[in-house]
Amino acid sequence: MTRAVVAGIGSTPLYRASGRTVLDMALDAVRAAVADAGLEVPEVDGVLTYGLNDTIAVQYLIEGLGLPSVRWHNDIAGGGSQSASILGDAARAVSSGAARTVVVFRSLNGRTGKRLGQSALRVGDGAEEEFVAPYGMRGPVHLFAMVARRFLHERGLDEQDTAAVVLRSRANASLNERATRRDPMTLDEYLASPFVAAPLRLVDCCQENDGAAAVVITSLNRARSSGHAPVLIRAAERAGGPGSSNIARAEDGSRLFSSYVAPVIYSAAGLGPSDVDVSLLYDAYAPLQLQQMEDFGLCAPGESGSLVRSGETAPTGRVPVNPHGGLLSEGSLHGFNNVLEAVRQLRGEAPANQVPGARTALVAGFGGSYGSAAILQTA
Repeated sequence: MTRAVVAGIGSTPLYRASGRTVLDMALDAVRAAVADAGLEVPEVDGVLTYGLNDTIAVQYLIEGLGLPSVRWHNDIAGGGSQSASILGDAARAVSSGAARTVVVFRSLNGRTGKRLGQSALRVGDGAEEEFVAPYGMRGPVHLFAMVARRFLHERGLDEQDTAAVVLRSRANASLNERATRRDPMTLDEYLASPFVAAPLRLVDCCQENDGAAAVVITSLNRARSSGHAPVLIRAAERAGGPGSSNIARAEDGSRLFSSYVAPVIYSAAGLGPSDVDVSLLYDAYAPLQLQQMEDFGLCAPGESGSLVRSGETAPTGRVPVNPHGGLLSEGSLHGFNNVLEAVRQLRGEAPANQVPGARTALVAGFGGSYGSAAILQTA
């Protein structure tokens, strides 16, 4: 995988209501990423995306771009769990010669179109919802509330610690013009926020947005024409435990994907937690950022809350986490916007909250007990 790099990035704004089609936004993001890579659209010969029946198939993008031919393409089923490891799929295509230049995109109307947490009784795929929905488990927020409650209890953490995550996220996002939530928050305002599913308050939950983002992955030699520092895909992996494709069926629902994928990603990269300069964690819910920090070895078990409260996860701190505000405050494209922020940080081009001297980034892809991670480096 070390032969493949991220050469270009592009995105639309993160909308509350886009008023646009998913295809239209995808075309804008992809064209911007190709231009950022210093390439022309006809040079793209590989296309890849992921989705949960909320995006467009790659062939529609290929037609929309007017590509003369494509050597390799794929549609991967999945949401945030694919957001980091999908870089590895593209990198392997480039490294193997299956394609020379691959565009990876994520486009969805995640607020005004199909939204998570909407379920219906059925037979066949997804029938397990009939066994959880009657107990009030209408979507991810209810399942992860249980995960969060157990984690906080076992680690001796409380709402002061989860509040610190949200307040830090808002502070970071206040300087980020792309962010959906830029208004700073006080502890009193946090505590006044209503519960959605205790211990998760409304402000503990990530944003839902419309929008699109894309990256161009190619060889190091081709990337040198972009005018940007190429970003090496050092490793990208998926992992999970038995039954963990659905957290309600996992052997241990309190274990997040990060506990499974952390040793795998560090082994694949030949690196350790101390080598990471900036972490882009999938903060779908504030307490689960704390859990990922501990699982990825960014701090010792039980110390995540105090680390955030001490200011050490700020962009200028010892362990920077989500300097753009993360999914909690910048917004959410099922995690793919975190990938773009990682690239900006490693290029030294972050328009706000640049982490000084960042050369290695950890990106996490959330999916309950199953998910992914990638380690990116300056080439």
